Amino acid sequence: MVKLGDICKFQSGGTPSKSKPDFFGGNIPWITTVALNGGIIDSTNAVDWITDQAIRESAAKIVPQNSIMVGTRVGIGKAAINAVPMSTSQDIISLLDIDTASWDKGFLCKFIIGKNDFLLAQARGATIQGIKIDALSNLQVPDIPLEEQRHIAALLDKVSDLITKRRAQLDKLDLLVKARFVEMFGDPSSNPMGWQLTTVGQECYYIKDGPHKSLPDVGKGNGYPFISVRNIVNGYIDFSTAKYISEQDYYESVKKCSPKKGDILYSKGGTTGIAKLIDVDIKFANWVHLAVLKFDNSLNGIFFESMLNSDYCYDQSQKLTKGIANKDLVLSAMAQIKIYKPPIKLQNQFAIFVEQTNKLKWSIQQSLDKLEVLKKVLMQQYFG
Repeated sequence: MVKLGDICKFQSGGTPSKSKPDFFGGNIPWITTVALNGGIIDSTNAVDWITDQAIRESAAKIVPQNSIMVGTRVGIGKAAINAVPMSTSQDIISLLDIDTASWDKGFLCKFIIGKNDFLLAQARGATIQGIKIDALSNLQVPDIPLEEQRHIAALLDKVSDLITKRRAQLDKLDLLVKARFVEMFGDPSSNPMGWQLTTVGQECYYIKDGPHKSLPDVGKGNGYPFISVRNIVNGYIDFSTAKYISEQDYYESVKKCSPKKGDILYSKGGTTGIAKLIDVDIKFANWVHLAVLKFDNSLNGIFFESMLNSDYCYDQSQKLTKGIANKDLVLSAMAQIKIYKPPIKLQNQFAIFVEQTNKLKWSIQQSLDKLEVLKKVLMQQYFG
């Protein structure tokens, strides 16, 4: 093992003063930790462009091409390699003068990312936490042959590339469903096909929200899931991070609001205007920030979910949401949201298409999950 500080020099970044207009509008890309994506970055990742004067007269510095850049405050432990010379904020430390005859920069970059949990544990600070250079300098790097470093970096790059491709496939399938919706029903904002206009309140015979208080968590295996907006993730109901409430609290909760398979969950607090069809037959309760919508068989649940998640309905939900810090889409306002209702036969045809697409998404998601587990295992194996 060798200390990271023994194989490189460290250079701090800096942020030019916004009060000096001559510092901006130049040809030097300047980045923040947002750009640190674990791979190679270039000028397209710049959040601003600064001048030579900014380099001369402020704390900003040029980071030579092919340096390793590491987040030390906001974005602690994030890292990337720059394909072009650039400058960075003070939240980034750059690793310079690395002997490429002994060390592969891709390997070192991934090693630092693999130490993310350790670096986060070293963070200190009252308002914005950060790590000192010593935390990086004292990292113990495996002293292995260069060819082995390159092999490890290439293997991790291959897994990361596959993960990126799987995520892109999922995004494309989501876009495909949206495109099919518009193809079959037209743009909801203009309703070119003249479908029946109605509202959420007219179509739902039940619009209720959950308990207006947080309930004690009794732990998984000891009760029933108690979900909120944060449990609706990427089009799925994620029970893995749900609280669990006692049997007594569950039955008290469902007296007020009783979610069932086939109902729609609709977010009304914090993040508002997100709909999810309940497509699992699991007993659970919902917090006040989620509403439950029940409707008759003139609406297909899959169509209704897509309708509510369209830009047309989402924009309405945002206009009806009150508050800034504590956003709330009250039930009476939710009922006012306008939708259109095509014939149920067409809705069902759309639902069949979505179900087929979801099967493919599920297969891709399974592959993605396995790849992400594999990456974690490899990172643990190589970097501890």
